[in-house]
Amino acid sequence: MSSLEPRTSYEPGALPPSPVQLPRLIWSLLFQRGYKKPEQLDAILSPKLKAMRSPEALGDMEKAVERLLQAFTAQERVCIYADFDLDGTSGLALLYYGLKALGFEKLSYYQPKRLSEGYGVHASAVEKIANEGAKVIVTVDVGITAHEAGVVAEQLGVDLIVTDHHQPKETLPKAYAIVNPNKKECLSNLGHLSGAGVAFYLFLALRRAMVDEGLYSGEFDNKKLLDFFVIGTLTDMVPVVEENRVLVKHGLKVLEKTERPGLRQLLKSLDLWGRPLTSSDVAIRFAPKLNALSRLELGVLPLDLFLVEDEAEAIGLVTKVLGFNEQRIELQRSAEQECLSWLESHPPEGFVFYCSENFHKGVIGLVATKVMQKYNVPAFVGTVTSDGLIVGSGRAPKGYNLLEAMEAGEESLMKFGGHPPAAGFQMKQQRESDFRSKLNQFYSDLDVSDLAVAEKEFDGVGVLSEINETFMKWHDQLEPFGTQFPVPVFKIEGVLVDSVKVLKEVHLKLKLKDPVAGVSLEALWFSAPDIKVWEKQLPNQTINVYAEVQRNYFMGRKTLQLMVRDIEYLTKAASVASNH
Repeated sequence: MSSLEPRTSYEPGALPPSPVQLPRLIWSLLFQRGYKKPEQLDAILSPKLKAMRSPEALGDMEKAVERLLQAFTAQERVCIYADFDLDGTSGLALLYYGLKALGFEKLSYYQPKRLSEGYGVHASAVEKIANEGAKVIVTVDVGITAHEAGVVAEQLGVDLIVTDHHQPKETLPKAYAIVNPNKKECLSNLGHLSGAGVAFYLFLALRRAMVDEGLYSGEFDNKKLLDFFVIGTLTDMVPVVEENRVLVKHGLKVLEKTERPGLRQLLKSLDLWGRPLTSSDVAIRFAPKLNALSRLELGVLPLDLFLVEDEAEAIGLVTKVLGFNEQRIELQRSAEQECLSWLESHPPEGFVFYCSENFHKGVIGLVATKVMQKYNVPAFVGTVTSDGLIVGSGRAPKGYNLLEAMEAGEESLMKFGGHPPAAGFQMKQQRESDFRSKLNQFYSDLDVSDLAVAEKEFDGVGVLSEINETFMKWHDQLEPFGTQFPVPVFKIEGVLVDSVKVLKEVHLKLKLKDPVAGVSLEALWFSAPDIKVWEKQLPNQTINVYAEVQRNYFMGRKTLQLMVRDIEYLTKAASVASNH
């Protein structure tokens, strides 16, 4: 048996007729995901901007807009304070360009450095910003727990407008306005927005108010900001549903033709320019190159690439970006090897906790992700600093909540925060055993029997001949994919393995054939387990393959290919256990 399971208990044979003309596999996955009626199918296949909720539905939005209108008319300096991750950075760039387009002239921005300052709105930074003359600070993707900073801002006569989407604590910070769809008092039903998404909604509300007040009469196209919205939303693990879905769908088209030199040059360097972009292109190929910048702090930050306006300067920045990414890859590889080697003799029981003074702080989140994916349990990975602290990141599979786990060990931590599937923490090294003990107790008590694991799910069963251009056109129409609407995985039955080739010693390239219809497709299996076994025993075998379907662009040619997630043998004599 394969380790993958259907997303539901639905049997393909029970599939009713499609209300519209859809390929069977497309109808199968939509039916299983609950899209069964014509109006539901229309909403998922052709989401419309007019279905978006009003920005004014967000609590405190009116107050935030009113204060920014005052700043505009009084020519007060406004500072945008954003988190250092790609969601915060994208939201900062979005709001900066948006406010400039509306006519704001006295604008500045601030981002704390990931390694030297850390997460949050820091009181010292607020003081610095106030001394530089700002009267209003607008946060992006941060600030919902900024209690000390809120007090300092009030004392210095600076009005703090918090825009954030992270979960609030019981007590909110002092602020002129707090725009957060996840506040208890907020009835907007927009909790799926990212930090960049909330910033975009602030811009929309402000523009509308400025038009109503006769303060703006320009024709700036709001869609021009959606390239930043896409990057922030797809990199922050927020649900790709409702407003996020329609805005990302439109935003991908904006990004693929972006006028911003830095983004355009990076797309060109990755061979992503001049063709339709998918959500996977952004999340898997484009974003990691930018993430490496803030993780390593080597002199170039993602914001530099977002804001650069000179073409030649953009080319130079992208050259540095790609070089820094190679450094990140090596640091990550080294840390992963150390952690996974340790785990061979310390197999996880419900969770993983590992920290090392050898780890670069900028890659611990990536290592935690690797460990989580390999062992399918929550992973906490940290670096031990020279001053005796452990700075760590946690990653968890679908269904787990890291924040609840860390709350159980809160007494041992100096600080923590983030999202249920991805979070960060900091503690003194001497509290490590205490925290580990609290985690052990928490996960021992946790009932995991009902936790769904997205990596072990598939959407439909078919044969290789069904994977054709007609199928792929509908597959493209299903974009964007992401959290709560994952990339489809199909079980393709009865395929013959024509040939196997090892790539870079860790990947497999397969040529698969439908023995009945005679059609063939290439398939890639990245980081394949037991690669030497598969290389010898797969050729000429008949297998079932569990895979994503995607387009491959190479040398001007466009072909279909499979991205393998798992396989199972049909020839029992040659069977090799596939439990990866």
